[in-house]
Amino acid sequence: MTYAITGLDPEPFAPLFAMNDAKLAAHNARRVTATADRGFPCRVSLCDARAGEELILLHHVSHAVATPYRSACAIYVRAGVPAASYRDALPPVFEGRTLALRAFDAGCMLRTARLAGPGEVDGAIRALFADDATAYIDAHNAAYGCFAARIERDAT
Repeated sequence: MTYAITGLDPEPFAPLFAMNDAKLAAHNARRVTATADRGFPCRVSLCDARAGEELILLHHVSHAVATPYRSACAIYVRAGVPAASYRDALPPVFEGRTLALRAFDAGCMLRTARLAGPGEVDGAIRALFADDATAYIDAHNAAYGCFAARIERDAT
C-alpha cells in the first residue's frame, strides 16, 4: 500500500494576488508577508514560505462534503508555485509539526483519528490505511487546527 499527498490546485487562488486589500477582505482574505522562515505553511507547495515572501491568508473549505464533517479553516497560499506532489513521502510542511490525522470512509464520514508527532506521521498514515474502509485522510496542524493536506490511497 502506498499513499499520495498533493498540494492544492493553485488556479483558484491566482486571482486573489491581483486584488487590492478591500477586495481581498470581501473574500475573507488578507495579504500577508512571512516574518520568519517557518510558520507560514503554503498549502499549494506544501512548504513553509520564507521570510519576506507574500502570501494570501484565506478561509478555505477543505472538506466540502454534505455530512456533519464538512470542515473549513484559514490557510496560506503563495503565488506562482506549482502544486506539490509526494508519493510515500512526507512534504516539508509536515516536518516538526504534530498532526491530527482524520480518516474518512467513502461516504465522507469520520472513521477514526489519531495524533502523530514528529517522526510518527508516516507510520500513523500507514496504520490508518490498514483499515480497508479508510478512503482518505485529512491532515490538520494539531495546535492551530488548520488544514495541512489530503492524503489519498495510491493504488499504483
